[in-house]
Amino acid sequence: MKASVPASRLGRFFFSFWPLATPSSLLGFAMDVSFLGGPQPQRGVGIVAPFDFALDRELWRWVPDDVSLHLTRTPFVPVEVSLDLARLVSEHETLREAVQALTAVRPEVVAYACTSGSFVGGIAGERAMSAAMEHAGETPALTTSGAVLDALRELDVRRVAVVTPYTKSVTDSLEEYLAEGGVAVTGRSYLGLTREIWRVPYRDVVDMAREAVVDAPDALFISCTNLPTYDVIPQLEAELRMPVLSANQVTMWAALRRVGKEAVGSYQALLDPVARRGPAAMTPSPPEPLGSHESGLAEPEQDTEPVAGPVGPAEPEAALAGAGAESPEPLDGLEAPGPAPHDEWGGQPPA
Repeated sequence: MKASVPASRLGRFFFSFWPLATPSSLLGFAMDVSFLGGPQPQRGVGIVAPFDFALDRELWRWVPDDVSLHLTRTPFVPVEVSLDLARLVSEHETLREAVQALTAVRPEVVAYACTSGSFVGGIAGERAMSAAMEHAGETPALTTSGAVLDALRELDVRRVAVVTPYTKSVTDSLEEYLAEGGVAVTGRSYLGLTREIWRVPYRDVVDMAREAVVDAPDALFISCTNLPTYDVIPQLEAELRMPVLSANQVTMWAALRRVGKEAVGSYQALLDPVARRGPAAMTPSPPEPLGSHESGLAEPEQDTEPVAGPVGPAEPEAALAGAGAESPEPLDGLEAPGPAPHDEWGGQPPA
């Protein structure tokens, strides 16, 4: 006995495919896709990263929709994170080959996204790297460490605390580079890692930051492009009441600025003029009393004396909410800072 298919099911099957197999002229209309307009024009930014770089997605979070990142990596070498590795991944011949590979997609600027690789040779070494990259691709070029000094100058920072995942020797080299650039390191905290830095959780970054800033610096710098930082920056700025910079943040800020674009990021002093003025600037203005001339209502008499007392700085969470910015991922255990004398960041003025 043969099974039969109901006519209704056959009809649905036929009509679901009929428009696909039938010329549009037979359907009585012409298909018009002109409204799509084609892909949105893109500005290109080339990125040269070390072979073990794992945070491509983090870089994209700072990029506006009309900019595309074109990433390439240096060749693999079986060396742990160290000064030796920093020198290997920053050799001029290695950089020239990476930049030449990027020229096929014609980026408008090329950035070398490695902090240790670009500070290991000091300021002279960083400038030579940038020059070698520009010559190889005939394109403007920059490095993470060069962008660090540019960002510190942008914020008029002379005293900085540093957080790194590096060993002591690599952290010492960073401090020497910053001193050569006229920036004093007031405190530091490091993890001593030699591999898989991208796996460090935000909690460890927060703990190191709290330890490093005890001497009231002008700002905090979180080094290493392989250390996740995007969501932790606004949280730390609200708690520590100072600008917080990170390696990936300054790299994208500097690269995008070279092509006339602005990096995007919620409540980050380097990127947001409101955040640069500190948490107090983000607190909403209080409403006018009912007795104001606009309302036309008489202000009621007060039966009791107003309660006097100190007014502390706005809580970080309230400041962030008032900005209407994209909420960063929550960090468990962040305590709100207590009342402190007011400077522009609501905290202790620099010594």
